[in-house]
Amino acid sequence: MELMISQKIRLKLSEKKPPVTEDEIIQCFSNRDGHFLEDNREYHQSDPPTRWFIAETDYGIKLKVVFIFYPGRGVAIRTAYAPNDDEIRIYNKYGYEKL
Repeated sequence: MELMISQKIRLKLSEKKPPVTEDEIIQCFSNRDGHFLEDNREYHQSDPPTRWFIAETDYGIKLKVVFIFYPGRGVAIRTAYAPNDDEIRIYNKYGYEKL
């Protein structure tokens, strides 16, 4: 499966404080232990749906990764950044529920 990151998103990730790299995003996908959550806010609606999760890099840096999965094509990254306390709380509550 291909990880797709546009030039616009790469620039956005490089301007984050701290910057987020493609390797860190890949590490988060590998280290994820919860479920993908769907972003159901009206402004973030997409087809296919926008999904997100929180995981740590290999160095223990916690990131929220937001993406769209395109069947047969791959995963398009929308953004990734250090999550705030509310996002962590939401993920801890819903990201580990039994499906």
